[in-house]
Amino acid sequence: QVQLVESGGGLVQPGGSLRLSCAASGFTFSSHWMYWVRQVPGKGLEWVSAINPGGDRAYSADSVKGRFHISRDDAKNTLYLQMNSLKPEDTALYYCTRDWRNAMDYWGKGTLVTVSS
Repeated sequence: QVQLVESGGGLVQPGGSLRLSCAASGFTFSSHWMYWVRQVPGKGLEWVSAINPGGDRAYSADSVKGRFHISRDDAKNTLYLQMNSLKPEDTALYYCTRDWRNAMDYWGKGTLVTVSS
């Protein structure tokens, strides 16, 4: 049974930092591209970042490039998103997703990040 469980969300001030984690189980984590996707409450989905199997290539949306950094620890079956210089517009529900045949077939339940003074 594939499971993805996000954690690390919370309230943070503008300019602050937060690290999200995604614990994966039920599949060969090291063989999959992994993604972070976010959703502003009441709005649509936005792709945030991607990382390849092995973790030597990573890509991010222009809106977070230079501020957010995706990484993975295959020994722990865990995906991370280090978020720095946070802005109020980063407030969203952040989802961890798995790639399967160029689609995101499994999603976690999300972890909420709120950036506010």
